[in-house]
Amino acid sequence: VVRTASRPLAAGDISTFQSFVFLGGQLSLALCVLLCLNYYSIILGAASLSLVITYPLMKRITYWPQLVLGLTFNWGALLGWSAIRGSCEWAVCLPLYFAGVMWTLVYDTVYAHQDKRDDVIIGVKSTALHFKEDTKQWLSGFSLAMLLSLCMAGMNCNQTFPYYSAVAAVGAHLAHQIYTLDIDKPEDCWKKFASNRTVGVLLFVGIMLGNL
Repeated sequence: VVRTASRPLAAGDISTFQSFVFLGGQLSLALCVLLCLNYYSIILGAASLSLVITYPLMKRITYWPQLVLGLTFNWGALLGWSAIRGSCEWAVCLPLYFAGVMWTLVYDTVYAHQDKRDDVIIGVKSTALHFKEDTKQWLSGFSLAMLLSLCMAGMNCNQTFPYYSAVAAVGAHLAHQIYTLDIDKPEDCWKKFASNRTVGVLLFVGIMLGNL
C-alpha cells in the first residue's frame, strides 16, 4: 500500500533471500533465548510457532486477522509468567492474555483504518473493513472486555490499589481515544494507534507500584 511502499522489502532495497537470512538470524537468536528457560517454557514458547507462521496469511483468509495477531502477539503474557514461575497460573495468565488480545483488537483495528482503501483494491481483509461505521461500538466492547479481564487478573494475584488506579486510567485513555477517533482520517488513526504506548506505560507503572 502507499503508506508502506518505502519499507525495505517493498521498495526493493533488500531481496527476498536477504530477508529470509535476516529472519533466520532473528529466529536463531530467539531460540537461544528460549533454550535458556525452563522446560515448561520451552514447550510453551515452541507452541506459539503455529500462530507466528499463520498470522501473515490471515489477511487473505478472514476479516479477523487482528484477532490472530492478538493471539500471537500476546503470547508473552503466558511465557513471561512461566519463565519466572516454571508453569502458568491460569487464573492469572488467561485473563491477562485475553486482555492483551482485546487490546490488540482495539489498536490494530484503528491501525487498519489507515489502509482500508488500499486493502479493498488489493483484496485483503481486516476488522476495519468488517466493522465499517460500527467500529467505535466494537472498539468500546473490546475495551470493556480488556478492562474487566485486567481486573480479574489483578484480583487473582492479589494486586493492590495502584494497579487498579492504572487500569482506571487506561479505561479513561481508551474512552477518550475512541470518542475522538476519526476513522476516515489516516493521520488521526495513526495518532490514536501510537497513543496506545500510553496504555502500556500506565499498565507497567501500575503493576510495578502495585507490587511495591
